[in-house]
Amino acid sequence: MRDAALRRQKDRLLEPLASSRLAKIHPNWISFIAMLAGLVAAAAIWRGLLGLGLLLWVVNRVLDGLDGVVARKYGKQSDFGGYLDLAFDYVIYLAIPLAFVAATPSPLLFWAGLLLISSYVLNLMSWSVLSAILEKRHWQNPERGGAERQTTIEMPSGLIEGAETIAFYTLFFLLPGWVAWLFLLMVLLVFFTAGQRIWWAYRNVR
Repeated sequence: MRDAALRRQKDRLLEPLASSRLAKIHPNWISFIAMLAGLVAAAAIWRGLLGLGLLLWVVNRVLDGLDGVVARKYGKQSDFGGYLDLAFDYVIYLAIPLAFVAATPSPLLFWAGLLLISSYVLNLMSWSVLSAILEKRHWQNPERGGAERQTTIEMPSGLIEGAETIAFYTLFFLLPGWVAWLFLLMVLLVFFTAGQRIWWAYRNVR
């Protein structure tokens, strides 16, 4: 919901890292390393090592933010890099909930996890197809106020975006006894977000 504003703050925080030796690593490799950290975090969850999982989840998120900063700072942006970054994000967004379900299987957690994955599918459709239409129409997000776009694709904002997803996933680690209910709450909010974008499309791209 606040990704556009928070992204600028994130870039300022990560600027020192982008100026370090990490700058010698290609942004696509940073994205790949971030995904590996996220997958190991999922494996740690499955083994019941939530402290280690949380640490690796934080590493994943920091590296995921760093790849774009490095790309922009050193002129290494590419559509493929943006595509890869997004694909790797979804690998982790799926792996983390599945790991929680596998770690402590129960009927409630299984169905809550299934609903969460289903909500992701609908939400992915709601913004990816819309984004393609907006790109075809050369639509520009007015929230940027004329500033240069920092993401690979355009999409209208919604209630649940990157920052909110990070907050929910962090709560999964901190409140493991409430994971099923956090899943269900996120399901409702993600479905609402998909509805927001479908309604936006109805009003703006007919």
